[in-house]
Amino acid sequence: MGTRVAVEVWHQNKQTAKKAVSSVHDEMQRIDNNMSPFREESELSYINQQAAKHPVKISHELFQLIQKAQSISKISNGTFDITFASVGNLYDYRKHKHPSDKLIKQNISKINFQKIQLNIKNSTIFFKQAGTKIDLGGIAKGYAVDKSIELLKQLGIQHALVSAGGDSRLLGDKKGKPWITGIRHPRHKDKYVAILPLKDTAISTSGDYERFFIEDDIRYHHIIQPKTGKSATASQSVTVLGPDTTTTDAISTTLFILGAPKALNFINSLPDYEAIIIDTHGKLHFSSGLEQPKANKN
Repeated sequence: MGTRVAVEVWHQNKQTAKKAVSSVHDEMQRIDNNMSPFREESELSYINQQAAKHPVKISHELFQLIQKAQSISKISNGTFDITFASVGNLYDYRKHKHPSDKLIKQNISKINFQKIQLNIKNSTIFFKQAGTKIDLGGIAKGYAVDKSIELLKQLGIQHALVSAGGDSRLLGDKKGKPWITGIRHPRHKDKYVAILPLKDTAISTSGDYERFFIEDDIRYHHIIQPKTGKSATASQSVTVLGPDTTTTDAISTTLFILGAPKALNFINSLPDYEAIIIDTHGKLHFSSGLEQPKANKN
């Protein structure tokens, strides 16, 4: 999935622990093979090639994940939108390439989650506009982490950490102690803006500092604002905590695009989820469930 995957497990049986780590590796590879837009043979790539021509029958797993993405698009009024790839695929961060304003204007109408038509009965997907493409980069890593945790539970693992890029899921605690998770400073990679003691939770961070380049003082990064087809500028970093990584992954992207004021209203309307937002000026904002603990320390 174009990112580093890390696994830590504790079990009294060494062979079980090794099997657990191996199973996570295999599961991550399986999901990447199926959902990567960069693999020509993946199911996702086939969708992007064919779904604007005719309804494409897809696996139950992928259908459900796209349904989940669509549900977040609806509650966020399109702020989260997997069709961002219709313009997002025109960027190449490794080669420092970005589309011209003219090219963005020609393709921006293709970004619209409502142009995805899902047929539950037939398990098909259809794009209502030619040139529409989807990318699950804002939700698939979180999903892969969740699926990995499910596998570990089935093997009897009670204490573990699975991480894929900015998405992590903590199973239990760290053998009697909390997992210590640091939120990286978005402009100083060797510094942290917050240290969180956690257990049994999911945590996802979306930032403008992983895949990016700077040209003429403009930061081009991979989190695309669907309304403009350009890199979102309202935030530097957003971290979301909640019960599952599939959702925290998508919500962190959503909040990043919204920017602090709207993002706080959105996250505070969601039970069981909290967020730490670093806005475009580097100022920290905490969702309502995190404000009180912070105040008690002073």
